[in-house]
Parts: sequence; C-alpha cells; structure tokens
Amino acid sequence: MFFSANKVLGLDIGSSSIKVAELDVSKSGAKLVNFGMIQTPPNSINGGDIADVSSLAVAIKTVCAEIKAKRKNAAVGMFGTAVIVKKITIPRIDLKLVNEQVKWEAEQYIPFDVNSISLAHHVINPKEASETMDILLIAAQNELVAEYYQVVQNADLKMGVLDVSAFALANVFEFNYGRPEGQAVGLINVGSAITNFVVVANGEVVFCRDMPIGGQNYTNDIHKEMGVSLGEAESLKLSAASGGAVPDEVHSVLSSTTEVLSEEIRNSFDFFAGSSGGLNISQVYYTGGAAATPGLIRNLSQATRLNFEYLNPCQRVVSGNKKISTMYMEQIAPFCAVAFGLGLRKLGDG
Repeated sequence: MFFSANKVLGLDIGSSSIKVAELDVSKSGAKLVNFGMIQTPPNSINGGDIADVSSLAVAIKTVCAEIKAKRKNAAVGMFGTAVIVKKITIPRIDLKLVNEQVKWEAEQYIPFDVNSISLAHHVINPKEASETMDILLIAAQNELVAEYYQVVQNADLKMGVLDVSAFALANVFEFNYGRPEGQAVGLINVGSAITNFVVVANGEVVFCRDMPIGGQNYTNDIHKEMGVSLGEAESLKLSAASGGAVPDEVHSVLSSTTEVLSEEIRNSFDFFAGSSGGLNISQVYYTGGAAATPGLIRNLSQATRLNFEYLNPCQRVVSGNKKISTMYMEQIAPFCAVAFGLGLRKLGDG
C-alpha cells in the first residue's frame, strides 16, 4: 500500500464510466483537488480488455479538459480475465533469488504463455520466520499492457504507474481505515460489468479475484424479461434503486438476478476459504455503483454469514477545491474508490 505527496492522476477506466482524481496527500489525510467522470464509449472496453483505444483516449482527454486536470503522470488500474493475481507458497529462499524462482513458478500457475506476459511479484511478510514464504504473483498479457500504454499516450498523458484495480481498492481502504491487526478483511467493488473481490490481512493483499458480473446483469435481465430496450431497462433499474415507482415485474427480475449474483460472489468467498490455510474473513466492506441495487448487500450478507459495511473512500479525504462541495463528495463516493486508490499512488510504484 502506498501513499505519497508525489502527484499523479488517478485514472480508473471502468466498463461504464471513466473516473479521474487528483489528490494532494499528506500524513494527516488527503485533499481532493479535482474529480471528473465521463461515460465510457460503448463497446470500447469489454471485461477489462480494450477494444477501442482511440475512443477511450478521446474520452479521457475530454474529461481531463473539463476539470482542467494539471497532472500528466497517470496511475492506471487494470482488471479482468487478462490480469491474474495468485498467491503461492514456496520453500523459503534468499530474497535475492526470488525473482528467478518466480519466473519458474509462473509457468506452473499462470494460464498464459510465460513469454507473452508481464510478470511482477510481491513477497508477503518477508521478515516472517518460517520454512516457507508466501508470494503474490501478478501477471498481465503483454498485449493488454501495450494497449493501456497506448490509451494513456493517445490521451496526451504519461504512464506513471500501471496498477491492478483491486490493489487500488485495497490501497484506498488502508488509507481510510488503517490496517486491522490480526484479521482478514474482505473488500467488494460491484461495478457495471466486473466485481472486484479482495482480501486484505495485516495490510497485505492475500487474495484477489475479478468476477464478470455487475450492474449490467440487472439491466440485461430486465431487457430480456420485460421486452424493453436496454436504455429503458437501465432507467427502470435506476428508478428501483432510488425508490421510485416501477412495475412489480422489475422488482421480481431484480430479486432473481440478485440471487444469481449472490451465488457467484459467495462461490468466490468459498474458494478463498478453501485455499486460505485457515484464514477467516471477519468483516466485509463494499462499494461500487451497483452495490446500491435493492437487496444485493443484504443477500450477500446472508449468503456469506458475514457483516457488510459501506466502504467510505472519503473518510480521510476532504475537499481541496471550492467547487467540490461536501454534497458532491457524498454523491461520488460510491463510484470513486478505485480512482482514489490510484490517486494515492506515487511515481515509481511498480
């Protein structure tokens, strides 16, 4: 987890919206200097895979111009099936030898050709005295990495930090809530097309998975079941989420979709439980625009038998701009966690 006064532009390229954040960071907290959102161009990004570099770059340039962003070094988050994060355990070796060992381990654990990936690693609790060591492998397909660089370059920005969206989520959690000692905390970010699930223990990411589910599932199901356009389905979903009057059938579809999504997410919790070596999640924090869907968080809490609490990315972040009101920060809070987590990074972070 990284915080610094070094200034980067947090750039969260999501499936439905692009968020940019400029934060001034200090030991006492952070000030939000600038924030902007713009709709992601249709079909330009699919599950984290970039399909239209040009359209994304234009959108990013547009939102940066609208908020008069001053920073050129961007911290960008990747997500989706082309990004693999996996914890492995190996016999303890000298830290100087880990890099070579990781390359060999990647061939065993990463389902991509090792020659076609960008590979990084992080040793979890390196000073721990035991016969084994836990390592987090992070791999992304080179083609995807190149596309992210191209998007940033075409948007007249520089790639300062290429991160993983789930790590940015962990970063913003630690900044606002600290490091809960002796317990594992689950973090859920329910987006439009992807749900990030992260487990943090003693300040270290120990599990990370991106699920191809989110708010768009609700929109698609309303569209199919009620025979309305996707635009109308989205409007009905948003009306239901805000307590507006909608046909009973909408609530029925939302309830059915919630059951499906809850099962998918619960399966990831079960997978973690089966591979964690006895580490149990004690608390879950949630964020993301789709998390507001009626009944979803209640269902997840019941399915996992865990307490879910709202993750407030603005808990230690205040306005640093007269144009950014307290009400505005409350409005963007469900959508800005990853962008803030990226904006807290510093140049030179791997």
